[in-house]
Amino acid sequence: MTEPTVDPQPGVTVWEFAQDPNLGLRLQVLQAGEGMANWIRSPRIQKLGLALAGFTEYIHPHRVQILGGSEINYLQILKPAAKKAALDGLSGLGICCIVITRGLEPPEGLLKLSIPVLGTSFQSSVSIARITDYLEGRLAPRMTIHGVLLDVFGLGVLLLGPSGIGKSECALELVLKGHRLVSDDCVEIMRHGVDRLVGAGGPNLEHHMELRGLGIINIKELFGISATGRNKTLDFAVRLQRWEKDAEYDRLGLERSSIEFLGVSIPLIEMPVAPGRNVATLIEVAARIHLLGQQGHHPAKELLARLHPATGNN
Repeated sequence: MTEPTVDPQPGVTVWEFAQDPNLGLRLQVLQAGEGMANWIRSPRIQKLGLALAGFTEYIHPHRVQILGGSEINYLQILKPAAKKAALDGLSGLGICCIVITRGLEPPEGLLKLSIPVLGTSFQSSVSIARITDYLEGRLAPRMTIHGVLLDVFGLGVLLLGPSGIGKSECALELVLKGHRLVSDDCVEIMRHGVDRLVGAGGPNLEHHMELRGLGIINIKELFGISATGRNKTLDFAVRLQRWEKDAEYDRLGLERSSIEFLGVSIPLIEMPVAPGRNVATLIEVAARIHLLGQQGHHPAKELLARLHPATGNN
């Protein structure tokens, strides 16, 4: 099996940030220079109000700094000497870039600093929301693994297992049952926040699936766009493994394993594969059980509680 690969510390340069249309802010470069190569490494933003008031120790260099109407109005009420001191105080803080919102004019003296300054016509609240959403995606810790990701009953199901075990064939049968393929063979996993994993396929492999004997097929062309998805939150994983006669398998469903990616654990089901076992149907059932569990229903525990009240209460 291909070993998972973890990407190094993510980052985006100010130049990439300013030019990427996916940000949706139509940024204009008001002051460039060598600072356009600065790195943005945090999805969180800061407003410059405290720094302009002299509290510069709270500045995080790798965060985008917002200069909106409140900050500019504050500068306008300062005397010229105090205004110059407030702006000069931003120098030497290692600020990666400043974004001026609402189409406001840059304060006099700001463009003389060696800090990249970008402008947008959008309100501060809209700019903050879009920058945060964009950077959370671009800067999310990520790794690439060998597997298949599907949307089954609205749940993100990650299929794992050795090459040749039948992951793609199982995924194809689930697509035929009306579920959606997100990625086959190569799944990129990103961590959003502290406890959410999102999986996606690379742009080069999007909608494609490899089937031994048939070769590469395009799920979108064969079954339509509704049979595919771009990304999905990971809810649980299923590891397919060849049936071994002497191995012990979970027969009650009382204990569940877990698997960890990027410091976040998700439930893991170990599913043996053997002739006569319809794996696609079993995965559908596993998804339904997971949905019931989210509502507080656990059939195996409820049955055990009825059969053995004392044990069920422990």
